Amino acid sequence: MKNLQVGSKLITENGDFFIAEIGINHNGDITKALELIEKASISGAHAVKFQKRTINKVYTPDELSTPRESVFGNTNGDLKQGLEFGFEEYRRIADRCEKLGIEWFASAWDLESVDFLESLSVVAHKIASPLLTNVKLLERLKQTKKPLIVSTGMSTINQIDSALSLLKDSELVLLHCVSTYPAKEEELNLSVIKGLRDRYNCLVGYSGHEKGIMPSVIASVMYGACVIERHLTLDRSDWGSDQSASLEPQGFSRMVKYIGESKRSLGDGQKRLLESEVLVKAKLRKVEDF
Repeated sequence: MKNLQVGSKLITENGDFFIAEIGINHNGDITKALELIEKASISGAHAVKFQKRTINKVYTPDELSTPRESVFGNTNGDLKQGLEFGFEEYRRIADRCEKLGIEWFASAWDLESVDFLESLSVVAHKIASPLLTNVKLLERLKQTKKPLIVSTGMSTINQIDSALSLLKDSELVLLHCVSTYPAKEEELNLSVIKGLRDRYNCLVGYSGHEKGIMPSVIASVMYGACVIERHLTLDRSDWGSDQSASLEPQGFSRMVKYIGESKRSLGDGQKRLLESEVLVKAKLRKVEDF
């Protein structure tokens, strides 16, 4: 098990690396995307993550023509195109992240999107859970020689075995994930984090879709998740498929705070008389026979 350098940031086995998944919560509005980056930085995130698709490669004509009402039009294709950013928007994203000292990357959903992101010199690539079994995509991402952040939602252990065999010798961190939006607490199965770390002897984190923050705190403090990824939104009541499974900035900030406080309170496990206890001991302990 080793450290993973992601741009200027270092992911360590015992560290806390926080990713704010903006994804498509910007709803196609670059101004909102830039505001979310600002909020992520203030809230303690080390990186923000987006999603990149070549629409006519990811979706079939039938899928794109399916009726679906949105602010962008009347079909699913209208919605998908409306949510997608191009080069100019990503240039502005990169500029804002550089200004704030926060890293950024994205999950590429097709080969052309990998090339697109590479043209912008991303510091890492995210492999989204639906793409874990896409051999051609995994092979292309491995070729980039960039750090890979690999989500394992909707996957069997055998599929994870196969993916990691294909990605052998890549620098990566594996994320336990449950791909429901929002995820039910009784389905989170956080103890899988330890199982993945024992099985693969690699860095393991957690990508959460639950409504609250405590499961993410537990994943970090109790099970040693070195990366915590949560969707970030300005307003959970906003329209969009991921909003209800996201944290608002104040929630993300509390999660970061609680993880830090909880880890500081764990100590080293060695029982000893503390210096701060000496005066209390002198005042309260009347007999000390051993």
